[in-house]
Amino acid sequence: MISSLARLTVRAWAATLLAACALLPLVESAVWILQAALLLGVQAGVGAAARRVPLARPLTVAAQVVVTLALLTLVFAREHAVAGLIPGPDALRFFGQLLEQGGQDVNRYAIPAPLSDGIRLMLVGGVLVIGLLVDVLAVTFRSAAPAGLPLLALYSVAAGLTDNGIEWLWFLLAAAGYLMLLLAEGRDRLSQWGRVFAGPPRGRSRETPGASAPARFGHRIGAVALGIALVVPLALPAMDGGLLDPNGRGVGAGVGGGGTISAVNPLVSLRDSLNNDDDRAVFSVRTEMENTSDLYLRIVSLDDFDGTTWKPSKRAITQVPEGFPAPPGLGPDVEFSEVGTSVSVAKWYGQTWLPMPYPPSRVSVQGDWRYEPVGMTLVGDHGQSTRGLTYEVRSLDVRPTAEQLASAPEAPADLLREYTDLPDSLPSVVAETARDVTDGAKSDYDRAVMLQDWFTLSGDFQYDTDVEVGSGSQAIARFLENKRGFCVHYSFAMASMARSLGIPARIAVGFAPGTPQADGTVSVAMRDAHAWPELYFEGVGWTRFEPTPTRGSTPDYTVQDVEDNGPADPARPSQSAPADPSAQPSQSTDCRADGSDPGSCESESPQAALPAGGDGPKWHVVLLWALAGLLVTALPLSPMLWRTRMRAVRLGGRGRTEEDVAPRVLAAWEELTDTAWDHGIVPDESLTPRGAADRIVRTGGLEGEAAASVRRLAGAVEQVLYAPRPGPAVGLAEDVRRASGALRDSASRAGRLRAVLMPRSAVRVVWAMSDRWMSLRDRVVALRPDWHLPTRQRG
Repeated sequence: MISSLARLTVRAWAATLLAACALLPLVESAVWILQAALLLGVQAGVGAAARRVPLARPLTVAAQVVVTLALLTLVFAREHAVAGLIPGPDALRFFGQLLEQGGQDVNRYAIPAPLSDGIRLMLVGGVLVIGLLVDVLAVTFRSAAPAGLPLLALYSVAAGLTDNGIEWLWFLLAAAGYLMLLLAEGRDRLSQWGRVFAGPPRGRSRETPGASAPARFGHRIGAVALGIALVVPLALPAMDGGLLDPNGRGVGAGVGGGGTISAVNPLVSLRDSLNNDDDRAVFSVRTEMENTSDLYLRIVSLDDFDGTTWKPSKRAITQVPEGFPAPPGLGPDVEFSEVGTSVSVAKWYGQTWLPMPYPPSRVSVQGDWRYEPVGMTLVGDHGQSTRGLTYEVRSLDVRPTAEQLASAPEAPADLLREYTDLPDSLPSVVAETARDVTDGAKSDYDRAVMLQDWFTLSGDFQYDTDVEVGSGSQAIARFLENKRGFCVHYSFAMASMARSLGIPARIAVGFAPGTPQADGTVSVAMRDAHAWPELYFEGVGWTRFEPTPTRGSTPDYTVQDVEDNGPADPARPSQSAPADPSAQPSQSTDCRADGSDPGSCESESPQAALPAGGDGPKWHVVLLWALAGLLVTALPLSPMLWRTRMRAVRLGGRGRTEEDVAPRVLAAWEELTDTAWDHGIVPDESLTPRGAADRIVRTGGLEGEAAASVRRLAGAVEQVLYAPRPGPAVGLAEDVRRASGALRDSASRAGRLRAVLMPRSAVRVVWAMSDRWMSLRDRVVALRPDWHLPTRQRG
């Protein structure tokens, strides 16, 4: 018969594993789930063994933590560990490197991502951490309801990382695991009340023992609740489809070209891309554009500013048209030409949005793509990504003059209203600074150029990627005060300031011009990831500006005197690059679009990389060292913790039936004799209970009520051992506590300290382990009688 604790342990293991299945769609290979299941089983087995001893709850958790760390070391860092199992400084450092690599891989790859060592550590380690929390809450502390929180966290991580949502099957598995855990705990709690009284059986063969009737009702209630949770969202008008939506759609609504694209934030990994030490080539680009310094590959535009961050609005998407309409605002007087660009994407880089020069006029690409007409972008549908694609883009190379921009009329009212909207939470210092910087300007164009020059030239700003992106309404104000940041800060600030001046503005996210190669192509690498503001001028349309110092290229139409041959200001971003690529191979020649030979790729912006030495140990290394220190500190205290746990078990509440009298009395007596032993009164097995009680009273110097308590306990033990029907035992725990207090009072200070920190009775743990070993040995010998221990001959 399986015990209730063992049943709960198995259910906790199964619930965690079922919830972890939601992570399966995130990676290409499912091998990691088998590894996680095995390690999770070992972790749960250690917890079950520790509870069976029984160890104190903190010791049980500590044992599971130690074993989990050892298992992860054995699987992932065996070559860096002491004896292949004990994690030392090298192993912890290796864990930190793997986690850092896993974080970079998560930002780099689209779903499903390849199962790299870093991602595998994050998956397996995360499942083990969640499994430990579930086991501790549901089994060690016997509270299954809160264990649903870590299970929900595991499911939420999978749902949050999957752009198109996860299938309903994974939710059903996670919910089934949690319900299974709740039912197991409910049955265990119900069984502690004794027999369940139900109505009379309907037939002679219909009688069911124990708690089957409540269990049946529990199953029904759980099934009904789960059904309601699944069905109700389908009927709510605010929900678009619901969990069981049969379309299985990605960003589009259903099959075809309709639907909408929801707001997502593509800036999450931008700083990580800029700080990426592995600066692999993302694209290999060949273009007809004369000036490759203007070859910005635009991914998406962000036009919704809520005071905290910029993000794309929810837009309708359609089928990709054969030819794109003219970009909004472009008039017939502005010079432009149509150019062709071929883009080859690395096989490891998966992006939901299709990078293109702006404004595109025609795209030839394979796959399931949809067109968003407002931003003139293409977005993948049903999991479509750019991984390994080669596609052709025809785009307009628009070349406005400064005079055309300066004389641009006011934008249409609806566009002006939408793209100059600012939240009330934006600090007033943003608009005040914008007015101060542009004081004396005669047109919106002059104001835009003055803002750009203030960021790149006269404002003493410094480009620094080692700065948090920031959130909240004060983020832009802090940037304007500190004057340190990278492209996100500059584009956010300039677009917000432009809107405060009445200039329509939005943010573009994509890649800055890459490095020209000797074969005529342009190599675009990870650190070329970039964000820049686009401002609208009627008659020209959305126009790029470059406020980020030392990044990208300053557009010709923003330089008032382009024929000035004086010395160039090193603070200004590069202007027009040579039309013909250099005959000499650049430093990035060996950076290939397939990602091979990444070590030869050097960053164009060394200031974007973090210092090699770092600012100190990583947080996960500090955490692991803290856990190791905690274990080292807890080891000497383990005897005290064991005694505290045993005292609570022996004196805790038990059943009230006649069968429970003997265990209660003997446990209380054992606690008294162990307490006496801790204070120096070694137990004598040859004495009767009454003789042992007299010895404790005499040696411990007990008097009055304390002595009477010891003798009452001895009398209760004699009744249990010799009386045909022992009488009820009342007040045993109080007698033990009273006698123990008297023994402590009669001991010296050193004796009391030793009894607490180094109790002599803790040797029972060693005896118990020895007894179990002998029992196991006897069972093995019984299975094979021909096995015997060799004996030595005398003589």
